[in-house]
Amino acid sequence: MVATLFRTPASLFADLDHLQREMERSFGLPTSIRAAGGSAFPAINIGSTADAVEVYAFAPGLDTSKLDVMVDNNLLTLVGERKLAEPPKGGSVYAEERFDGAFRRVISLPDDVDPAQVEARYTDGVLRVRIARKAAVQPRRIAIN
Repeated sequence: MVATLFRTPASLFADLDHLQREMERSFGLPTSIRAAGGSAFPAINIGSTADAVEVYAFAPGLDTSKLDVMVDNNLLTLVGERKLAEPPKGGSVYAEERFDGAFRRVISLPDDVDPAQVEARYTDGVLRVRIARKAAVQPRRIAIN
């Protein structure tokens, strides 16, 4: 009880920040501009190199004919649908943790990507999208005379 009497404003703000993060996580709200919280499907990893930005979407069991990848206004949009197998007739389901249904993920990209140079490949349940950076933005070595 004594510890609660001597709360500093900094710890109060830390508590409020923690409460906000918990609320965002509970309601599935985005926790940052670039990606949504942990409950979004598909789960993604985003990385970059000097040449490109790479996005890995972990989505096993997708039919690639029902998957769309679009880049527009520096936004990468992944749209698709995953259907799970129906349980056997007369059977019952005790737990169902895999995502089923339509999904849409929108990911903000840096300003220096080239929307004309996008590659997408789906292998072993992982969708890899590589967006090349514009050539004019790449660093170049200047020769000294």
